[in-house]
Amino acid sequence: MQTLEQQFSIHFSFPVIFDRDIFQPENQQFASVLLRGGQKCHRVLCFIDSGVLRAHPSLPQQIGHYAEAHSALMQLCGPVETIQGGESCKNEPAVIDKIMRCVQKYHMCRHSFILAIGGGAVLDAVGYGAAIAHRGLRLLRMPTTVLGQNDAGVGVKNGVNGLGRKNFIGTFAPPFAVINDFGFLDSLSPRELRAGMAEAVKVALIKDRAFFSSLFEQRFDLASFARGPMEEMIYRCAALHMQHIGTGGDPFELGSARPLDFGHWSAHTLEEMTSGLVHHGEAVAIGLALDSLYSCYSGMIEEDELRRIFTLIVDLGLPLYHPALAELDVEGALDSFREHLGGKMAITLLTGIGSKKEVDRIDAVLMGRCIDELMAQDSSKGMRDDQTAPHPVHGQIF
Repeated sequence: MQTLEQQFSIHFSFPVIFDRDIFQPENQQFASVLLRGGQKCHRVLCFIDSGVLRAHPSLPQQIGHYAEAHSALMQLCGPVETIQGGESCKNEPAVIDKIMRCVQKYHMCRHSFILAIGGGAVLDAVGYGAAIAHRGLRLLRMPTTVLGQNDAGVGVKNGVNGLGRKNFIGTFAPPFAVINDFGFLDSLSPRELRAGMAEAVKVALIKDRAFFSSLFEQRFDLASFARGPMEEMIYRCAALHMQHIGTGGDPFELGSARPLDFGHWSAHTLEEMTSGLVHHGEAVAIGLALDSLYSCYSGMIEEDELRRIFTLIVDLGLPLYHPALAELDVEGALDSFREHLGGKMAITLLTGIGSKKEVDRIDAVLMGRCIDELMAQDSSKGMRDDQTAPHPVHGQIF
């Protein structure tokens, strides 16, 4: 018997750009990204989130004018295509079929570019289409939400929902580049702006105590969407996500531990249970509250740390609870999450603000008690720094 061992490694590198007015003809950022693909005229097929198009109806014309101004580098293939925004686009197979047909119709090849402009759901769906057409076209992501710019848009995952499960179908495929135009945030609703902050709280909790302190100190400015603090929050959050993906040793999640999914085991289930009525960022905020409370009940973090966590979540305008949480099947949700991870349970919990550990077991009874505690609280109330909380052994921590 003979055995050959195949072994090779592949280097990935892509820029994540932060700017404003990307499609002003004098702005060279988009052109510089195309130049990374070679000094030639590049074919670009553009898909835009329907919600973004409603807020920015002149965007296709701006892209067209930019292409004309940079015609030596850029050729738009066909009209700008529209993708229905929101989670619904990840539930509809016709969306992927549309992407495939456009790739075929405009004779796009593996050196062509697909430009996806929109929220996280549209980026996920278009990214998945780009990854499977011809086994992968060059994807340019242009996130238009806080959640997209500070988290979803800077990673290497793409996917759609299937068989009633969130992100059941998908790929790991790094983008060619990510271009964040802060100008898109100016047209977002308060709910959309707020939802993206949950991922910043999450990454601060598990990786960077100083960042958490900064968020806490600026929480009222962030809650009023002050431009400077918002842009700083997005940049630092994206940088921490990129640092983890690039240096964590498991960018394609071949193992079981996924620290960046802190609070997500229940969040994904809440989204599914409510058919997306609870937005991802809102569900994550609730998941953070739940797992932080469990960490405290398990003796892993102090009560004053839990107070600060809840105070930040509430003062940012994010929820601590939703009625669907009362119907959560803890063991079933954990089992589904374990299956999605790859077979082995690995749940991230806090050992302090800015530090974490992975556990392979969750006490469902204790987690149920945590849900009951959150249920008892109005979502507009949280643990304040000036409140005194009884020790959880003797009574409610609130």
